[in-house]
Amino acid sequence: MDILSLALIFLFVSFCAGGVVYALKKDDNEQISRRLDILAGKSMVSESSPDMIVRQALRESDTRSLLDRLMPEVLNFTSLLEQADVNIRPSALFGIAIALGSVGGLLGVFLLNMYIAPVTALVLFTLPFLWAIFKRNSRLKRFQAQLPDAMELIARALRAGNSLASGMHVVAEEMPEPIGKEFKRVYEEQNLGIPLEESLRGLSERIPNLDLRFFVTSVAIQRQTGGDLAEILDRIGYVIRERFKILGQVKALTAEGRLSGIVLIALPIGLLFMMLAMKPDYIELLWTDEMGIKMSIGAIILMLIGAYAIKKIVDIKV
Repeated sequence: MDILSLALIFLFVSFCAGGVVYALKKDDNEQISRRLDILAGKSMVSESSPDMIVRQALRESDTRSLLDRLMPEVLNFTSLLEQADVNIRPSALFGIAIALGSVGGLLGVFLLNMYIAPVTALVLFTLPFLWAIFKRNSRLKRFQAQLPDAMELIARALRAGNSLASGMHVVAEEMPEPIGKEFKRVYEEQNLGIPLEESLRGLSERIPNLDLRFFVTSVAIQRQTGGDLAEILDRIGYVIRERFKILGQVKALTAEGRLSGIVLIALPIGLLFMMLAMKPDYIELLWTDEMGIKMSIGAIILMLIGAYAIKKIVDIKV
């Protein structure tokens, strides 16, 4: 690679980084100061309520960043980032993905060849989203593992004569993240006047867990009809622990099938990348010839069907 190519790559990367920083920059100081003045009584609001709503909507639409406007509405990762507990805006994640995809495409063109450039661009573009999904899944797994201990703590607090809110406060103080943070949010919400059922419903929406829904439903029923909530929570914790034991046995029995599926799916993809890097003209008939295109489409469809079949075989619900 010559010096001109390196200079072009450097300039393009710098341009992408500068564009992302400029697009994410928002000047909210004036808006925050105006709201604080209104709360403190230093300035009075003279508009009527409909005018205020319209003006606020127009102002928020004007302060949207460039990436907010370019990001498709379908790619709404707000709930995903909230469940992953990632302090980043969806438009920022989308901008980082665009920048990485552009860099990957350029690196593929200059370092390898033009045929593999779309592949490298697609791989780097999906990396931020895969990272967010990995953070979400790991956080939900930690929450599920901590849930039985939280149920026992709340049950002990109830037997000691404390209220349900006090039991959740004990969980928030004694248990680590993520379950401590989520129960602390519920406790603070009900302290601010939000009904406990509504706060727990919001918790079940933020954390899509079946056992947590059992807990929320049990609390709602007990507050309406009465009953021993401590005994119910003990049984929920026992069921969760037994489910973990069975799930571990199922994973041990299906490990061979899962590994075989990974190898069978990754082998043709790895072979394709290797041939693209070593001898691209050898396999370019797969997308230049009509019969090669049909064979490629058929191979992709069959691989997807095989991956789905293997997943259904090894994915046993407990």
